[in-house]
Amino acid sequence: MSQKVAGVKGMNDLLPGEIEIWQHVEAQARELFGRFGYGEIRTPMVEDTALFVRSVGEETDIVGKEMYTFNDKADRSLSLRPEGTAPAARAYIEHSIANQEPLTRWFYAGPMFRYERMKTGRYRQFYQIGAEAYGAKEGAQDVEMMDMVVQFLERLGLKDITLNINSLGDEVCRPTYHAKLVEYLQAHREALCGDCQKRMEKNPLRVLDCKNEKCQAIAAAGPNVLESLCEPCRAHFDDVQRKLTALGVRHVVNPRMVRGLDYYTRTVFEFIASHPALGTASTVGAGGRYDKLVKSLGGPDAPAVGFACGLDRLVLLLKESGQQFTVRPDVFVAVADAGSHDAALVLASRLRREGLRVEFDTRGGSLKSQMKRADKSSAEFTLVLGEAERTSGQAKLKPMAGGEPIPVALDEVARVVRERKVVSA
Repeated sequence: MSQKVAGVKGMNDLLPGEIEIWQHVEAQARELFGRFGYGEIRTPMVEDTALFVRSVGEETDIVGKEMYTFNDKADRSLSLRPEGTAPAARAYIEHSIANQEPLTRWFYAGPMFRYERMKTGRYRQFYQIGAEAYGAKEGAQDVEMMDMVVQFLERLGLKDITLNINSLGDEVCRPTYHAKLVEYLQAHREALCGDCQKRMEKNPLRVLDCKNEKCQAIAAAGPNVLESLCEPCRAHFDDVQRKLTALGVRHVVNPRMVRGLDYYTRTVFEFIASHPALGTASTVGAGGRYDKLVKSLGGPDAPAVGFACGLDRLVLLLKESGQQFTVRPDVFVAVADAGSHDAALVLASRLRREGLRVEFDTRGGSLKSQMKRADKSSAEFTLVLGEAERTSGQAKLKPMAGGEPIPVALDEVARVVRERKVVSA
């Protein structure tokens, strides 16, 4: 007996019964983001490794520990994308989008890859829906993006999610904060984990993002980044807060919050859920401003802001919500005798062309077994087709939830089903 082949650990199959939730989330995002003027882009799942080293940061855990990196047959170093912003920025530069339009709004949806320690809501192949806006340096763009996420989560019916915001300053004021932070961390160096002792030298902000409890306690008592903001960064952050308030978007200022990527400047934000189903993976969406990323990758000096939501975590929350996402078939077409099988196949095909969702078991079988399958399918109606129905052109729609059968002409089935669905709705 040959050995069974299993899927790759941390990369999950999405099957009918669950995939409907994913489709619902993606459909809600596409419709809503379109309202905000965002167009969809699709970038390759594989990029030049240098793209992520230069953008995400060589000292981040993502680049240093988590990327799936390999050499192709031309000996080029390639990586599966661990996040969506850097590929989008690369596409923005490569296609000279800045020369075509002053303000660009994009969104994307798809799989990302990181070799992480797995737990609930955190997998090695995970899915994100995200958006990027290029060309606007104003706080209004930051707020529009956060408002879009708020409306997205509301459309999904998700509650008890808190928006945390912070400002990391820019190239003018951040060095001052860095100096204060390094001085503080040096005084606690021996109590920090080994990784944070290394981070202190190259990117001290990474210490604030460490998951080690001792490091978190030390960081919490350290310097406040908001106290080091220069006047323009302070004005920008005040403007963001004022506009969020004007929109009625509740938020919490969290000066200890940073993002795990190097390209962020000024505004950063996270949407944090309190539901126990997520365990410690409570952030369902996050993002911020990255005004220098495009230029650092060889593009124009274009300000930008973006976010990403984790689909895996949103789906976990929706599973817990008790909402129903499976779409019921309209009709199950059953065959009463072998001579009616071809006619039933033709009828099912025609009803599908007329817009109905139709279940039909191509194997045939006894009418009793077909009726069991009809019941299991949760179809709203069952239509049995036999010689009598073929000859007369008349049949009966049996409501599977109970009730009297409905006489119907075979060429009027679609119309009658649609009318009955409207009445029941």
